[in-house]
Amino acid sequence: MKNLIKLIFSFLLVLPFTMNAQQQNFPAGTTPNEHNLEGIQWPRVDAKGNTYFRIHAPYAKKVQISFRGPMTREADGYWTYVSPEPEAVGFHYYQIIVDSIYAADPGTKSYYGMSKWVSAIEIPEGLPYDKTQNVPHGDIRMKKYWSEMTQAWRMCYVYTPPGYDKNTNQSYPVLYLQHGGGEDETGWVFQGRMGDIIDNLIAGEKAVPMIVVMDRGYAVAPGTAPVRFDNPQVNAFLAGATALSPAQTPPPVMNMQRMFGMFPELLVKEIVPMIDASFRTKPTRENRAMAGLSMGGMHTYQVVMNNQDKFASLGAFSGGGAGPVEQIDMLYDGIFANPQNFNKQFKLFFMSTGSEENPERVKAFADAMKAKGLKNVVYYESPGSAHEWLTWRRSLREFAPLLFK
Repeated sequence: MKNLIKLIFSFLLVLPFTMNAQQQNFPAGTTPNEHNLEGIQWPRVDAKGNTYFRIHAPYAKKVQISFRGPMTREADGYWTYVSPEPEAVGFHYYQIIVDSIYAADPGTKSYYGMSKWVSAIEIPEGLPYDKTQNVPHGDIRMKKYWSEMTQAWRMCYVYTPPGYDKNTNQSYPVLYLQHGGGEDETGWVFQGRMGDIIDNLIAGEKAVPMIVVMDRGYAVAPGTAPVRFDNPQVNAFLAGATALSPAQTPPPVMNMQRMFGMFPELLVKEIVPMIDASFRTKPTRENRAMAGLSMGGMHTYQVVMNNQDKFASLGAFSGGGAGPVEQIDMLYDGIFANPQNFNKQFKLFFMSTGSEENPERVKAFADAMKAKGLKNVVYYESPGSAHEWLTWRRSLREFAPLLFK
């Protein structure tokens, strides 16, 4: 007992010095990264967007920050890195590379991206639309269900708007919102901050109260190997890919689309009926929309364009155009060549991209649609952002207020 008391007393003596040591020598004008664990001071960000990293690895021979470069070894066993110039505003994945081992930073929260659990640093945008505010909040529920098509248990997250449990006689329209390649059903919940974005829009009477469903965008037949998206070639393809129907897709792209498995079919045949049976939805095409980012944008084209009897609104965030603009009249059974039919079918056809991710092709497709007299076509270009979550958060902010009006 005496030894235990001595141990506790010794710890209490050391703890203040440890905490003070952690609080000293912070670069002037910096604050902790908003994705740090509670009380953790590094990495840090300054008002200009410069980033500061500090990692304790006394026995390492080389330490790096992915997408940035090597760190500098200090005499006390810490390694440091300061960005040579401000980083772009927004949410950025990173890993620590200790010698040849890639790992998430133990001082930060982890997010599923690049087909692995990684860390993130945020260069603040400084706007409130995606922040938790003092407004009524919806709930984000975890929904497990059995899939006959994949013979496996699956899970999705479902956002229900403020008042859902109180207003038991009210039904709601539904947005199916998909993540990108290498991410999963947690992406929009955490990286995308969709709950705060939708809460704030509803509170400001800018968006209709809605249910939002976020499912895992991978589905393969039993016995089929799962797809991984940590291959640079795969991600490069997704960043600028074109989504076509199978009959119109060139062989190289068709091989990529096979990698997406049966998710588009599963969403229509299993997920939509499951959601309609489990939640108070308005189960009509006019009250059902789908949107997604990157790979999720491709999924959205595949689902909505081939199931126009079930969906009336579409959003593709950094998901390429609906096809080659030169072939616009031939795509999807000629829907774009028939303004009368298109305008009857679609309440909203929304395409967005970042200004730094070669937006010309997406904009050209939107312009071609408008030139044909197609209505409800919206093109949004996120200023100064690339193929990243800032583009997609902004896209959701612009897209959601146009739905179900």
